[in-house]
Formats: sequence, structure tokens, C-alpha cells
Amino acid sequence: MSGFFGGLVDKLGGALGVDLHAKLNEELGSLLQPDTIRDLVAKADQAGLGDRVRSWIGSGDNLPISADEIRNVLGSSQVQDLVARTGLPADTLLPALAHFLPDAVDKNTPAGTV
Repeated sequence: MSGFFGGLVDKLGGALGVDLHAKLNEELGSLLQPDTIRDLVAKADQAGLGDRVRSWIGSGDNLPISADEIRNVLGSSQVQDLVARTGLPADTLLPALAHFLPDAVDKNTPAGTV
């Protein structure tokens, strides 16, 4: 993570007393497994956001997604699970996932395949 957002993550992590980089990397790793990506696409379809998630897998530009849209895709249960596993509040975790997940999925789906 670099630039403005990376600095913000560092400051926020310092204020919370946690290593946000490590927490985010750990959760991104769990969300980037092939079965999890397929599940993410299915949930995105149900939430009416399938085009966004598919753009991360395809070869074109990654469409952005908001923290609220990430919440809709993941669902309350999975959000609460992520909050419990990371110890981060949802209003910290969801914007970070909205920022990093599109690029992470894109990089983990070479040639547009899961």
C-alpha cells in the first residue's frame, strides 16, 4: 500500500492499536481463493452488482464499488464474521475492502479466469 491511502491506513491502524496492513492482507487472502471469488460473483449477482465484480475478473478496467455495496454483496453475516476475525469495526473494514478488493481480485484472476 502506498500513497495517500496507505498513509491513512497506517494512521488509522496506529489510532486503533492494530496493524491494519496485516489484517487487510490476511482477509484479502481469504477472499481471493477461487471458490470464494466464485461465491463473491454469485452474491454480487444476487445484489445486482455482478457487473462490477466481473469487471475485476475480466481484462478491462475494474469498476469501483462502495463500502455499502461491499456490505450488500457480502451480507450481514459475512461482514460480522470479518469484523469478528479482524477485530476491526465494519466502518473501517468495508471502505478498505472496497478500495483493495477490486485490484486484488483482478491480480488473482489472470487472463480473466478464476
